[in-house]
Amino acid sequence: MRPEADKKKILDFITALGSRVNGAGTIFLTGGATALLFGWREMTVDIDLKPDPEPAGFFEAIAELKNELDVNLELASPDQFIPELPGWRERSLFIARAGRLDFYHYDFFAQALSKLERGHERDWTDIAAMADLGLIAKRRLLELFQAVAPALIRYPTIDIPSFTRAVEKFCDES
Repeated sequence: MRPEADKKKILDFITALGSRVNGAGTIFLTGGATALLFGWREMTVDIDLKPDPEPAGFFEAIAELKNELDVNLELASPDQFIPELPGWRERSLFIARAGRLDFYHYDFFAQALSKLERGHERDWTDIAAMADLGLIAKRRLLELFQAVAPALIRYPTIDIPSFTRAVEKFCDES
């Protein structure tokens, strides 16, 4: 198992990936990477990312970089666990450009909902930090949840009543 990553390792990864790929593309960071870059956490187990569109040479580059930087990389994003939120791309916040790659934080509302669905203690801390920093608004979070609620049936691992209760509980807290 590789050691946890810190903010410097994530920034090194961004720079290195941008210099290694052979084409243009967009990389969305999520989870612990977002938490580290914003500073509400100091370490993360892995760097979760989603290439979209995938740049040429992406998989070759990450295969090398995980070993060179001694970092865990995971292709993971909220839309793998919950329905894709309308407008997620437009709400994703720009981080940096490295080489021909643009890096963004994956939509904070989608991150928050996927964390509410999972419900780990660290997830609740992350969601509270997002709200405290003004990255999400509870009213809008509830609206987006309601917009995708009919599609939850397509995600058989989701316990829809529990997920609904978690969202409502978070959105009702002052």
